Amino acid sequence: MLTQEQRDFYGENGYIGVEAVLTAEEVADLQRVTDEFVEKSREVTEHTDIFDLEPGHTPANPRVRRIKNPGLHHVVYDYALRHPRILDIVEQLIGSGVRYNGHKLNMKYPEFGSPVEWHQDWAFYPHTNDDLLAVGVVIDDMTVENGALMILPGSHKGPTLDHHQDGAFIGAVTDPNFTPEGAVPVELKAGGITIHHVRALHGSAPNTSDKPRRLMLAQYCAVDAWPLKGIPDWETFNSSIIRGEPTNEPRMVVAPVRMPEPYAELKGSIYEVQSLLDDPLYANKGQ
Repeated sequence: MLTQEQRDFYGENGYIGVEAVLTAEEVADLQRVTDEFVEKSREVTEHTDIFDLEPGHTPANPRVRRIKNPGLHHVVYDYALRHPRILDIVEQLIGSGVRYNGHKLNMKYPEFGSPVEWHQDWAFYPHTNDDLLAVGVVIDDMTVENGALMILPGSHKGPTLDHHQDGAFIGAVTDPNFTPEGAVPVELKAGGITIHHVRALHGSAPNTSDKPRRLMLAQYCAVDAWPLKGIPDWETFNSSIIRGEPTNEPRMVVAPVRMPEPYAELKGSIYEVQSLLDDPLYANKGQ
C-alpha cells in the first residue's frame, strides 16, 4: 500500500514509481510468456489483432513493439491486469471501484524500439471526471538508456494540449509552444510499477542500450467515470469493472477537454497515428 507521502507526491506531480509490487516469480512468468509471443510473431508479416510490429520485422528477425490487449491472450497477462496489490494501490488514488478501459504491452528491444511522442492519455479518451490513471508493470529493469517512461511533473494540473495536425487528431502534442523542459524519467527495477494520471504529459525515447524494456500498461478508471464519447452498451461497459458495482450516475467534474475528432485517416496504434507528425520532438533531438 502507498504511504501518505507517496499519495501526496502523486497528487502534486501526477505520477509515481513503486518498487517491488510483483514477486520475482511473477516477473519471470511475464518475461517467459512475452518471449513466447515474440517467437509466435515470426509467423506474421504485418500488424494483426495481437501484434503491432516494428519497421524491419521479418520471420528471421522478429521485431514486436506492442502486444495488443495481452490479457485476452494469456492468463499470465490477465492476472497482472487484475493483480490484487496493483488494484489496492489504484483504489488508494481514485477511490473504491475500478474499471479498466484498455491495456497493452509496449516493447523496446535493444538498439531499436520506436519512441512514443509526447501526449496526454486524456486527449484520447476524456471522461466525465478525471479519476483515471495508467499503471505500467515493469517487466525489465527500466532506465533512461533503454527508453524509460518520461513524465512532465505537475502537467496533470494544466490544460489539455492540442493533439491535432491540419485539423486531424494524430495522438501527439502539436502545440508549437510546448517543450518537455523539466521532464523526469521513471526508472524502476523489474517488478515495480509506474503510475501516471490521465492528464499527465508523457512520452519515451527509443532504446539505445543493449537491454530490453518491456512495459505492460493498464488503464484504470473510477467506476463512476463515463467516457464522453459514449458507451457501446450497458453489459459491455460494465464487463470491464474489476472491483465495485455498476452505476448509471456519472460523476461530473470541471476538466479541460478537447475531443479526439476528427481522427486522422491513418488509424491503428499510437505508433501508426503518431507517424504522421510533421515535427516529432524525439526525432529533432536525434534520439
